[in-house]
Amino acid sequence: MYTRRKFLTTSAIAAAGIGLAACRDAAQANGATPSAASAAQAASAPVLSGPLNTRAIPATGERIPVIGMGTSGSFEVGQSAAELDPLREVLKRFFAAGATLIDTAPTYSVAEDVMGALLAEQDLTAKAWLATKLSGVSGREAGLAQFDDSLRRLKTDKVALLQVHNLRDLKTQLAVARELKEQGKVRYVGVTHYVESAQDELADVVQAEKPDFLQINYSVVSRGAEKRVLPLAQDLGVAVLINRAFEDGKLFAQVKDKPLPAAVAETGVSSWAQAFLKFALSHQAVTAVIPATGKPDRQSDNLQAGLGPDLTETQRQALIAALA
Repeated sequence: MYTRRKFLTTSAIAAAGIGLAACRDAAQANGATPSAASAAQAASAPVLSGPLNTRAIPATGERIPVIGMGTSGSFEVGQSAAELDPLREVLKRFFAAGATLIDTAPTYSVAEDVMGALLAEQDLTAKAWLATKLSGVSGREAGLAQFDDSLRRLKTDKVALLQVHNLRDLKTQLAVARELKEQGKVRYVGVTHYVESAQDELADVVQAEKPDFLQINYSVVSRGAEKRVLPLAQDLGVAVLINRAFEDGKLFAQVKDKPLPAAVAETGVSSWAQAFLKFALSHQAVTAVIPATGKPDRQSDNLQAGLGPDLTETQRQALIAALA
């Protein structure tokens, strides 16, 4: 049976020490000696068999890894070791694989605070390709104040991408984002949404404003973005981030105890999570996917989807049929 925890086994043995070192360092940062259990967990972590695939941002040609990471829910945690230690390992596996793109927002409760602290603690802030948002605010001054607070919480002086979240107060906040881009505090400007019912509005905005990025939901069962948003982005040279590729986890319940379609499994994909991420990435307009997880083994599994070729149309149709 293919499960969320089954991984590719074609890994380089020489690199197996990465997981052990990550576990050891996290424990030592807390003044503790690594336990046998934590060492075993790190030792069992899969090692990528090659570098992550990358795709170019149309506006500049800069290449970024196709697997990123979201923070909604997963980094909205307290300060206990039980909550933070797994996130330390999640980040170590993420960066060890060559991944960099982290998407967050000031309205994800404490996610920016937690992410900022953990990145700084592990000296990873400079390596992160940070994307945040202007979220739930109205007016120029409120937007600027929120952005300054995000920088403080993330412990940085600039971010790679600033997005207007869910098109809220669009004209004003997009102007704020572009002002910050001119100041060098932001490299790219984008717009987001997360439901199919908003995709026509998002497409209208993209057509009128031509942002550097858009972010939208897209999955094997929610394919509305294929109708207009994704082709438009491809035509206009707008980079695309995909959220909700797992339908907030609901897809896993739909495939519980089901084997992967043979046409997909034969490509080297070894879990449903990898298959769902590969499905999103197989649309050529997509630049990267940003699945969120607070569990190290699932992070490793997600990262495997960034290897190897895209799914063919036959393989995509096999996945669609499996979820029908």
